[in-house]
Amino acid sequence: MIGRLRGTLAEKHPPFLILDVGGVGYEVEVPMTTLYRLPSVGELLTLHTHLVVREDAQLLYGFAEKREREFFRELIRLNGVGPKLALALMSGLEVDELVRCVQAGDTSTLVKVPGVGKKTAERLLVELKDRFKAWETLPGMTALVIEPSSVSPVSSAESDALSALISLGYKPQEASRAVAAVKEDGLSSEEMIRRALKGML
Repeated sequence: MIGRLRGTLAEKHPPFLILDVGGVGYEVEVPMTTLYRLPSVGELLTLHTHLVVREDAQLLYGFAEKREREFFRELIRLNGVGPKLALALMSGLEVDELVRCVQAGDTSTLVKVPGVGKKTAERLLVELKDRFKAWETLPGMTALVIEPSSVSPVSSAESDALSALISLGYKPQEASRAVAAVKEDGLSSEEMIRRALKGML
């Protein structure tokens, strides 16, 4: 199991990134909540990771904090919740917001996440309620471990935002409308994704 990676951020193509660790480029998929806190391309960072091995692929998921990774692991233990749905849930809402939804029995927020219908939301609340009692007292998340450098990111923010939203399960037309509604000159792809998701939830 690959539990942690520390290296140079080589590429960002939300929701994927390439982390260069000693000359080896690891493709890592991250939730949007981690993406918002990524440094510029060329800078160093540390990600806590979870490896999923399938017959046809080895998939690596990365998180800003161990707490996020543990939350992801709790989600994928549930029947009918795979990594894609878990990442969609964690991309739309911060961990603390998701925990509050569970504790408050709030299905209306959960059903706005792509792939979560009313029955799925109700089942998630029932199955997670007891598991998440302990999360109330856990400390909040801290920032990514980032070491500054002078390299600046170069990418098409709008294109990255669209592809990220589509990969989360939103229809292309929905994603396009959401990005168009928040588009401003000078916005980073991370901020554009954040605003678009908030507008849809």
